[in-house]
Amino acid sequence: MKQTRTIAYLRVSTAGQADHGVSLDAQRAKVEAYAALYDLELVDVAVDAGISAKSLDRPALSGALARLESGEVEALLVVKLDRLTRSVVDLGSLVDRCNREGWALLSVGEQVDTRTAAGRMVLNILATISQWERETIGERTAAAMAHKAELGEYTGGKAPYGWTVAADGIHLEPNQGEQELITLARELRTAGLSLRKVGARLEGQGALPRNGKRWHAKTVRSLISSRAA
Repeated sequence: MKQTRTIAYLRVSTAGQADHGVSLDAQRAKVEAYAALYDLELVDVAVDAGISAKSLDRPALSGALARLESGEVEALLVVKLDRLTRSVVDLGSLVDRCNREGWALLSVGEQVDTRTAAGRMVLNILATISQWERETIGERTAAAMAHKAELGEYTGGKAPYGWTVAADGIHLEPNQGEQELITLARELRTAGLSLRKVGARLEGQGALPRNGKRWHAKTVRSLISSRAA
């Protein structure tokens, strides 16, 4: 039986991992063992050291994909799919590409082998679950941050206008001067002044935004919509 000519792809995301080589050595051992077990001809091992998976534009990966496209090798082997990409969109793109060009994708960790219908099904299921997990985590994070904000707790970044971060680093406390400015801006707006005129009136009293520049209509609107104490 003819062996499948295979190129393995290894990646570590930090320079420290690349320098120590522990992660790369572990990945290499796993792909070599997998190739021997499943009778693959391991032609080469491509390595991207200290490079993140935020895009598919990586030197070693690009080279491996070019060799697959040319037909020099017939399969791409990885230890885990997250070594290849963490993006569901990019993974889908790679799967479409391997189907179109006729090469196979194999993963040791997930036991994926797109040379079979079952392997392709498993890969599609994993991609769907991964997308669901990311969206669920995003929804939970957004809900938790909104709840913290409702409780007056600090959620990171700059404190909103009218507030400062308390000594405990968790809660927010009113900034008296900024709260008074918010109240004044609302009163002026309620009195019928345009946003631009409200800004001009604040500047006339020596009250400027945090960046020390002028009050523009957009920043005045934001000021008026700020959370009051």
